[in-house]
Amino acid sequence: MHLTVLSRSAGIFTTRRIVEAARARGHVARVVDPLRVEMRLGKDGPGIFVRGVAYPATDVVIPRIAPSVSQYGLAVLNQMALLGLPVLNGVAAIGLSRNKMRVLQLLSASGVKVPRTVMASEPSGLREMVRHVGGLPVLVKLLRGNERSGVIVCETRQALESALQAIQRLGQNTVVQQYVRGVGDLRAFVVGGRVVAALRRRPRTGRLSRTLGQGARFERATLAAEAEQAAVAAAQVVGLEFCAVDMLEAPGGPRVFEVHSTPGIREGEEACGVDLAGAIVERAVELATATGAPVRKNRRASGRRTRG
Repeated sequence: MHLTVLSRSAGIFTTRRIVEAARARGHVARVVDPLRVEMRLGKDGPGIFVRGVAYPATDVVIPRIAPSVSQYGLAVLNQMALLGLPVLNGVAAIGLSRNKMRVLQLLSASGVKVPRTVMASEPSGLREMVRHVGGLPVLVKLLRGNERSGVIVCETRQALESALQAIQRLGQNTVVQQYVRGVGDLRAFVVGGRVVAALRRRPRTGRLSRTLGQGARFERATLAAEAEQAAVAAAQVVGLEFCAVDMLEAPGGPRVFEVHSTPGIREGEEACGVDLAGAIVERAVELATATGAPVRKNRRASGRRTRG
């Protein structure tokens, strides 16, 4: 079977591991940078090209669309779906996962427990937002930010004041969520409707970072049944075949606070000793097989050699 990994670089750890896992299972794997893909629409129907050459036929696409190239990358993925190519995480699900507040709203409406959350368009009311979620500690997120945006864990008033100063300079929409002091949080990797690995993270506090994983300590975790069910339910609500679900361990059960459609797998594989890349490949192959005969034998990405 032929797999295409849609990724900016073959050198990225997760991309490289997926390619290795595919080849280890006897499949052919190709990495394609979405920014090098050209798309055509019109009377001849949709077409895809790479540097003017018709896109090679493939059996299934594994998208690794970075947030920095979301708009164009998701357009490319949608074009592939228009051509009937199976994709392991659709455009709608990936796009939804990046609307953090919308995901929490849908999870809550579906009965998945989420932490107390407040969102505001101006950071000036950060202190009041903290009060609304029950006080410190809190998780402060900056949404739709530039390259300096990220996440801050605030356990003390001093950390909160520092966060407020940073956020006011950046001027971003802000989400404040309840956090649990000293416990850390859980990350569950869900593939094909089941949890295949889970780890506990203990992030550095009071520091502005792109993700909670930056500078954190990781250890393998065994999920309670309720946490496993919450992770699987969250993936289903968002519509993702592969994702990472972040949860707080809290009294009354786990609280899902984020769902990632393009998570890195390094920490999961190294801390848990699990072949996450292999699980991703196997699920992609299952999806391709469910569509019938291999695509490369009966379908091609529509188009001819052209620059237009």
